Amino acid sequence: MTLFPLFADVKGRRTVVVGAGSVAERKVGSLLAAGAHVVVGALTFTEELLRLKKQGKIETITGRFEPAWLDEAWLIVAATNDTTTNQHIARCAQQQRIFINVVDDAQLSSFHVPSIVDRSPLIVAISSSGTAPMLARRVRERLEALLEHSLGPLAVLAQKYRPAIRRLRPNLRSRREFYDSLLDGPVAAALRKEHGLLAEHELKKALAQPQPAPTGKVALVGAGPGDPDLLTIKGLRALNQADVILYDRLVSQEVLALARRDALQIAVGKSPGEDHDATQRRIHDLLLTHARSGKYVVRLKGGDAFIFGRGGEELEFLSEHGIAYEVVPGITAALACAAYAGIPLTHRDYAQSVRLITAHSSHEDDTHDWNSLAQGKQTLAFYMGVSQLSWLSTQLIEHGCAGDTPFALIENGTRSNQRVLNGPLKDLATLADKHAFETPSLLLVGETAALTEKLQWFGTSINAGAAPYADADASSRFVRAA
Repeated sequence: MTLFPLFADVKGRRTVVVGAGSVAERKVGSLLAAGAHVVVGALTFTEELLRLKKQGKIETITGRFEPAWLDEAWLIVAATNDTTTNQHIARCAQQQRIFINVVDDAQLSSFHVPSIVDRSPLIVAISSSGTAPMLARRVRERLEALLEHSLGPLAVLAQKYRPAIRRLRPNLRSRREFYDSLLDGPVAAALRKEHGLLAEHELKKALAQPQPAPTGKVALVGAGPGDPDLLTIKGLRALNQADVILYDRLVSQEVLALARRDALQIAVGKSPGEDHDATQRRIHDLLLTHARSGKYVVRLKGGDAFIFGRGGEELEFLSEHGIAYEVVPGITAALACAAYAGIPLTHRDYAQSVRLITAHSSHEDDTHDWNSLAQGKQTLAFYMGVSQLSWLSTQLIEHGCAGDTPFALIENGTRSNQRVLNGPLKDLATLADKHAFETPSLLLVGETAALTEKLQWFGTSINAGAAPYADADASSRFVRAA
C-alpha cells in the first residue's frame, strides 16, 4: 500500500485552491460539498467562481501566488497550468507541513484526490495512488452500478439508532449480526422502495426482540493455494464474520488481508522438525477455548482442509466436545498448481486417473504401494515432498517407472513468484537442488507433466529436458518390475 487512506474533516477549515480554471472549479465544488472554507487565488476567475464569490460561498485573492496565502490553511490544491508555479507552491506547503494536491502531478502531491462513489454519509473512495486516474474512474463506474442509492438513508438510520443498538446489543458479534440484518432484511427492502417510516418501524421491531447469548461455532475453511482470487465466496464471507482466525503457515498474507480487521489472528502453522502432535493439541485447545466463549472461530487451512490437512481430526475433536461446526471447501494444491502450470491432471491420451499422495513421512513408516504408483496412465501428485525428492524418484524407478518419465515440480503455485521445473524423473533431485526449489512445492509425475512445456501460461518455467509430451509410445515409460 503506497498511500495511507484518509477521510479528512475540512468542515469550516481554511482550504486554499491556487488557480481558477475548469479543473479548479471541480476541486472547489468538492471542497464546498464537504463544508470547507474555500479560498481561491488566481489572476483571473471563471464566471462560476465569480458567482460563488458573489453568493459568499468562497473567498478570492487576485494576484500571483504568495506563500502568505497558505497561512492557517489546512489543505492546499495547486491547479495552475504552470509547472514552475506548482513546484513553488508544493515547496511552500512542504515547509509549512500542509497537505497539498498538485493536479496531475503525483510526485509533488502529499495527498491525492480520489474518485468517489457518494452515498452520503457513506462514501467510497478509489485511488490509483496517482498512477492511473482513468483506472480509478472505471472502478468507480462499476461500484456506482453495484451500490444502491438506498445505502445513504440506511446509514443515516443506523447512525440515529447507534446508541440504542450499542445498548441493546452489547456483544460485538450480536451487534455485527444486527447490522448485517439491516442490510439483508426488511429495513433495507423498505428503503429501496423509499418507505422511510416503514424502515424505521422494522428497525425498532428487530431491536426490541430479545437476543439469546451467542453460541460458539467453528468454520473449517480452505484458503486455497495462495492466490487470493481463488478463495471461495463462502470462505470470504466466513473471514469477514470471524471473531478468531487460526491460520496455518502456508496461508498467504494476501488471503489473511481479506479478513475482518478486528478479528484476532493466531498463527498455528506446523514447521519442519516440530512436534506436530503437540502443535495439533494446542490447536484443539484454542478451538475449544474460543468456541466455548461464544466466538465464531475460523480454522483457516492452506488448500483444502480435507486433503492432508488434518481436517477430519479437528472435526472429530469438535464433535466429541459438542461444538457446532461447518466446512467450507478450498481449492486443493494439486488442482490449482497443475492448472496454473498448464497441466491437466487427467487427459484422454495420457492419464485416466489422478492420485493425491503425501510424501510427508519417514522412510521407516512408508506404507505406499509403490508397485501401484508406478503403473502407467495416471498422474501422481505428491504433497509436501521437497525434502523427499531423491527417495521418491528412486522408489518410483525401482518399482517400474522409466527414468525418462516426465515430472513437473511447482514452487509457490498460483502465487506471483511461481516457478515450474520440468524434466525426466531420473534427474528430479539433481535438478531441484540445482535450481534451489523450496517448500511449498508440489510434485507431479506422469505423461501429463510434460504438457507444461507447451501449455504453461503463468509464472516462470524451467525446462530441463523433459521428454516430448506427444510421444506415440508414452505408455512404454511405465514398465512393471519383474
